[in-house]
Amino acid sequence: MYIIQYLIYSNFELEMSKQALRQSAELHSGISWKASQVAIELEPSIYERIGKEDGLKELSTLFYNRVFDDFDHPWFINIFASSSKKEAIENQYPFLVQTFGGPDLYRQKKGKYTRLAGRHANYNIGTRSAKRWVEHMNAAIDEHEGMKDDVDGMQHLKNYFTYTAHYIVAAKEYMRPDQLSGGTKMDAGRVW
Repeated sequence: MYIIQYLIYSNFELEMSKQALRQSAELHSGISWKASQVAIELEPSIYERIGKEDGLKELSTLFYNRVFDDFDHPWFINIFASSSKKEAIENQYPFLVQTFGGPDLYRQKKGKYTRLAGRHANYNIGTRSAKRWVEHMNAAIDEHEGMKDDVDGMQHLKNYFTYTAHYIVAAKEYMRPDQLSGGTKMDAGRVW
């Protein structure tokens, strides 16, 4: 079990160190930060393996088809209430392209920094929603025709997404207001 250490800043707000965030994400995901980064460093890249922009857009489409059809879990669909399926796909796939070895489409759209944790911090998400998110992404990876014969690539992608989902949950608890840049239609009374 990891001991999560906090740093106290001059304004007396608690902020988690990067190391403690990584430890928390590893604890909840079962994936180390180092193992999560393999998908980003693969040669040939995931971008090449999956079919470049079209392949990553297909992954995002498969994922969001599952998310927006998850009627058995309305609490989960509600997390995505601020976007249409099309908007969600158009927002996610440029990030995937840039992250996995393609051109910097996300930077062109959103700016210099990805701010992944900050973009999700306003959403009331927790471990339960991270697990559900990962279930949908893993199923989308399994379904993706471009990855069917790439067992190693599939596993590295799953490791990346599993770790990252839990990192975002850990980080959102410690975001300062100036670090937030996420969603707008939130259910303030519930943590998913």
